[in-house]
Amino acid sequence: MSDVTAYIEQFGPWLLVFNRVLGVFMFTPLLASNIVPMRFKVLLGATFAVGVYGFLPSPVREMPDASLAGHAAMMFGELMIGACIGFIAGLPLVAMEMAGQLMGHQMALSLAQAYNPELEANLNSVGSLLFFLGISAFVMMGGPETVLMILTDTFEVLPIGGFDASQTPVDLVLGVLTTGSEIAIRVSAPTIGIIMASMVAMGFLMKTMPQLNVLSVGFAVYIVGGLLMLLFALFSINDALAGFIDQTLVQAGDWARSLGPAR
Repeated sequence: MSDVTAYIEQFGPWLLVFNRVLGVFMFTPLLASNIVPMRFKVLLGATFAVGVYGFLPSPVREMPDASLAGHAAMMFGELMIGACIGFIAGLPLVAMEMAGQLMGHQMALSLAQAYNPELEANLNSVGSLLFFLGISAFVMMGGPETVLMILTDTFEVLPIGGFDASQTPVDLVLGVLTTGSEIAIRVSAPTIGIIMASMVAMGFLMKTMPQLNVLSVGFAVYIVGGLLMLLFALFSINDALAGFIDQTLVQAGDWARSLGPAR
């Protein structure tokens, strides 16, 4: 019975660790994918939590004294730690999707939409292309592993149940969103620029050659010109995306290490 009691006493602290790990699986690209079965994600999170819990020092593995409502607040706080890290790490991909949406709209591809199970939303073909390009870059740069390592580092500076609502990285999220909007505009600028030039050229043609059906010709010109410019700009897009992903992961790690010394 004593062995059973010891296991029961360890279940509460492990559950808090599991909640912190589970938060990462809510927003981190690839880990939060709806394509991955929910049972597999829960099992993977539980396995990772067991591995992390085994390396925690004994004082950290003690269950904090609190009421039932206090324990519920602790579980929510632990979930928020992982969710914040995963959400920040996934913002570069949202920026790429935004850039693709801007380009696709200007290329008259708004009607050519397909369901994206990753975002549970309909995206045009260019938006889906850049979104999956972002996921590929995130995986090749070791993004999922880096996110899990950042999460592991949080246990060194913040014990379980020690998260406070004032530590929520609101300023960091707003800063990354601002940078992401700037990156999205920079990525879509070449394609939008060539389309605007094509519109001006079509306007001149319409005035000089009224018999030309600009509407039927213009759509094809916008699509071909936009895709060609996107093809030529892929290397620049890759550099901007890789730099933004690396910067975002560094900022997420800095926030995790700034949570404070163990209480």
